[in-house]
Amino acid sequence: MSLLLRWARDLLSRLFEKVDLPLLLALLALMLVSLVVLASASGENARLVMSQGARFGVGLVALMLLSQVTPGKLRLWTPLAYAGSLVLLAAVFVFGTGRSANLWLNLGVFYLQPGELLKLTVPMMLAWFLHASPLPPGWRVLGVCGVILGLPVAMIILQPDLGTGMLVAASGVFAVFLAGIAWWRIALFGGLGLASLPIGWQFLMPYQRDRILTFLEPESDPLGAGWNIIQSKIAIGSGGLTGKGWGQGSQSHLDFLPEHTTDFVFSVLSEEFGWAGVVTVLAIYLFIIGRCLWIATQARDGYARLLAGTVAMTFSVYVLVNGGMVAGLLPVVGVPMPLLSFGGTSAVSLLVGFGMVMSVHAHRKFMA
Repeated sequence: MSLLLRWARDLLSRLFEKVDLPLLLALLALMLVSLVVLASASGENARLVMSQGARFGVGLVALMLLSQVTPGKLRLWTPLAYAGSLVLLAAVFVFGTGRSANLWLNLGVFYLQPGELLKLTVPMMLAWFLHASPLPPGWRVLGVCGVILGLPVAMIILQPDLGTGMLVAASGVFAVFLAGIAWWRIALFGGLGLASLPIGWQFLMPYQRDRILTFLEPESDPLGAGWNIIQSKIAIGSGGLTGKGWGQGSQSHLDFLPEHTTDFVFSVLSEEFGWAGVVTVLAIYLFIIGRCLWIATQARDGYARLLAGTVAMTFSVYVLVNGGMVAGLLPVVGVPMPLLSFGGTSAVSLLVGFGMVMSVHAHRKFMA
């Protein structure tokens, strides 16, 4: 028994040796907040809370294991990971399931959303390609990056899943931005993007157009398309400074607030814990983003630096988009609040990303 305990202790010691403790503690604090809020939002549904806790556990195991892998090995595995996620994404069109869109693959034990995986594998693939390319990137390099990014984004939007497609696009754009693209090229692409908005409007689904129009004037249809935003604002505003208290949120418990365990869980947090709870959670988010960016600056390898920086910036977009959505500052696009909303693939994929960031930090002195 003593030999077994010694072996387990040595194994845990080796595992934690590669883990960035400040980042891990911040992630654990965020996941704890998530379980507390989900317990209230779900009406103390123990099964839902335990299910999310199990998903966090799977993600943490993946995080610990990936922190042991060198960035060099991650770079070697990148093309296979990218190709595999594209195959899974293509399978959604044949075997996919979902309520309003075919976004998930039913694997029997759990549902897998391949679009979430692309938020990791796209920046990984771009970092892999840019690592071996002359920087700052020229037109030829940008053209290849456009293909790497454009193919999965187009497939995701066709599901249709505009919200996930936008986040995957953002993750790829961040990778190119961190590679040092010239500012005049950024301005050119930005101008072309603005000019193409009228054309893009024609290709939006009717419900997507309704979301944008409702965002501009939610009171025009308060009992229909504007209901989500209006009820979310009521929940946030009624929380005040310290909130109504855990389990006392009327908007979620009386079913006024839709999707209160997923997309609008941050509204539940705001109502029950008030401005104090919101500031605390945002401070945790800010620390996680800042820590990842600091780790990226310490990397001595182009691939590792781009990967860690992109994970941090993509995570920040999650927070900004969901926060803006529930506050009525952005249209409703179905983007969860990272590591706070209920959801398996999103939580696990995010923790996998942070595992790769920890790998960058743990092996920063040994990169080639």
